Amino acid sequence: MNSRCVFHLVSYLIMFVSVAMGSCALVSWAYGDGLRVILQILSSAGTGLLLGGALCFFTKGDVNLSRKDGFAIVTFGWLCVGAVGALPYLFTGAIPSVADALFETMSGFTTTGSTILSDIELLPRGIIFWRSFTQWLGGMGVLLLCVAILPFLGVGGMQIYRAEMPGPSKDRLTPRIGNTAKLLYGVYLLLTVVQTGLLMCAGMTFFDAINHTFCTVSTGGFSPYNRSLGEFDSTWIHSIVIVFMVLAGINFSLHFQFLRGRRDVYWRSAETKTYLIVMLVVATLITWNLVSHQADGDAGIQFRDALFQVVSITTTTGFATADYDIWPLLSKALIFILLFSGGCAGSTAGGLKIMRSLVVCKEVFRQIKLYMQPQAVLKVRMDRQSVAPNIVSGITAFSLCFILLVVVFSLIMTFYLGDFAAASSAAVSCLGNVGPGFSELGPTMNYAGIADSGKLILAFCMLLGRLELFTVLVMLSPNFWKH
Repeated sequence: MNSRCVFHLVSYLIMFVSVAMGSCALVSWAYGDGLRVILQILSSAGTGLLLGGALCFFTKGDVNLSRKDGFAIVTFGWLCVGAVGALPYLFTGAIPSVADALFETMSGFTTTGSTILSDIELLPRGIIFWRSFTQWLGGMGVLLLCVAILPFLGVGGMQIYRAEMPGPSKDRLTPRIGNTAKLLYGVYLLLTVVQTGLLMCAGMTFFDAINHTFCTVSTGGFSPYNRSLGEFDSTWIHSIVIVFMVLAGINFSLHFQFLRGRRDVYWRSAETKTYLIVMLVVATLITWNLVSHQADGDAGIQFRDALFQVVSITTTTGFATADYDIWPLLSKALIFILLFSGGCAGSTAGGLKIMRSLVVCKEVFRQIKLYMQPQAVLKVRMDRQSVAPNIVSGITAFSLCFILLVVVFSLIMTFYLGDFAAASSAAVSCLGNVGPGFSELGPTMNYAGIADSGKLILAFCMLLGRLELFTVLVMLSPNFWKH
């Protein structure tokens, strides 16, 4: 690993995030947080710029990246960005504990949405905005954004793109990786602008609309309100958020192709069809379950709440309009299963991804057929194309690794939480970048009661999940550090 090159590029990430942090001072000024808060935010941004600038100066020189360097930049980049991003919480006193600030920041940048804050509405507006902004920046990846900037520094970005882009599918829309990053961010910005406008038309203030949009298109789930989207008893607002959560959970390259005129692109994708059908079927089952147990309830509202929560959990957004932890057992079981699913490959969603689940299921059926017809030549196919055996084995290994890590971290978290339901949901929720869990970590609760060491373990889970496990695990391998 070329340590000097790695940390030279990490320094640009630190400075970029520090500049973004400084913009929150304008929000504090606009909404009257007071001079003290403004200066504290500017001080945190200045500290980040100073650290990034010093690191840049002492590591300058020619930059040549290998695949190993790409993994290192991604991992160290996220760690450093998480540490610097915690400064506004610490400087303003919004979160005085270092462990809590790191947890909240990592939850933001990884778009997990887990929080330790009990009363979000008391925070200064600039800090609330920074909290949401971290999710928007992390949604497509701070590093992917910088891939579009790296060519100006004379650096190729393919090694970083391979390690950073979420999901097993890495569609390059153009031959140049920088142009691909710009096109993906163009789609991301378009969704952001459109949703903000629609939410304002539906009755939200600009501040509420932009914050909820940042946390929707990034599938993050932070909200300026303690009750999340439950603060707004509006079918229009909930419906708009549902639509954009669904769009954020679909492969962004499909959105680009749709905008270029390929109107059948979604229907031709087996992953997208499965993703939509699963959410609709599960929402229908939960609605039936709710109506069966609450016959005097409004079936329309029950379907709206069921659909919202199913979409929120499937896309790993984590918004809440109802407390699913008090739903009947079948509904809770379905929600728990959805914690594993995730959205589509190439989206901002976390989790296993629908693509991986489809490939694993097809491989299981292929093996069953081979038991009956040992001489047959059978291949796993997706969208009328054969999936290479090495990709199938890689997806299978990833899925098994994900489940194994859920088991391991579930057992670890039993030392910190009162019951196994909370411990297991904490593990799968943080690894899948979902946010809320069950029991004492349900949608109306938070992670504040966990010991500092437990919070740092869960923050590590968030990083593992956001960087698709192997990007971080390869750094823990002794072979990685051999020359």
